[in-house]
Amino acid sequence: MAQVVVVGGVNTDMVVQTPHLPRPGETVGGGSLLTTPGGKGANQAVAAARLGATVRVIGKVGADAFGEAARENLQQYGIDTAGLGRDPDEPSGVALIFVDAVGENAIAVAPGANMALTEDDVESQEGLLAGADIVVGQCEVPAEATLAAFRLAHDRGIRTVLNAAPGMPLSGAWSAVVDTLVVNEGEATLIGEAAGLTAESPAGWAKGLQRLGYGQVILTVGDRGAYVATADGARHVPAWGVDAIDTTGAGDGFVGGLAVALAEGRALDAAVRFACAVGGLATTAMGAQVALPDRAAVGALVGD
Repeated sequence: MAQVVVVGGVNTDMVVQTPHLPRPGETVGGGSLLTTPGGKGANQAVAAARLGATVRVIGKVGADAFGEAARENLQQYGIDTAGLGRDPDEPSGVALIFVDAVGENAIAVAPGANMALTEDDVESQEGLLAGADIVVGQCEVPAEATLAAFRLAHDRGIRTVLNAAPGMPLSGAWSAVVDTLVVNEGEATLIGEAAGLTAESPAGWAKGLQRLGYGQVILTVGDRGAYVATADGARHVPAWGVDAIDTTGAGDGFVGGLAVALAEGRALDAAVRFACAVGGLATTAMGAQVALPDRAAVGALVGD
């Protein structure tokens, strides 16, 4: 069974479906408010757990009702929350999400306690890495905290996957401890331009980021699939055809699926193909975690 440790954000998502995404100064009438567990770290942890992995989470919530609900939600998926701290001063993170009629979204996040996670917090949870096959991180907690986890993993020969989302420039410290970098087109452009790169295509951005020192770069392109860049070059991995209604959890489903597939020993391109199936199926229902598919659903799509 795959052993996955996720370091990252834990939020409560408040989702409203609207005919179109609001423009500046515009009020758009929408449907009912849907309040669900979210946060990239929590979403990716649930995605991995739904696929059968043993999952542990390192993060931080507030000492409030949202935080307790988030903890209980993770536990109901069988996720180990011993590394999920409780901050007495900061509220739990909240994301406000608009979803339009074709499934596109706009998101604003109040990170709260997520940004109180420290390097010391992570190092105090070093024992959670015992037996791990892979450590996954994103950019919803301070970089120092995720770097600390990746250094611990790197020193122990544990594979690391960084989903550089939300997008931010990456210092040179990351390439030394990141085995696989996962970005979308916007994130790749932000990271690449900050490093002085230019490119004319997703494949070009993926190859450029790989030359910055990341051994494997995966650039997701939504319903077109993903581009993979390694020392052997760049290639396209196609998506699976699905009827999308909400893309909110797609990226996190992709990362969770990728982590499980890699932890199970699949080759990189096969792992990306599996991850595309997980991400695609996550778009076929409203919400983030509630839309993440189980192993049976993914198997039915990919014939696995």
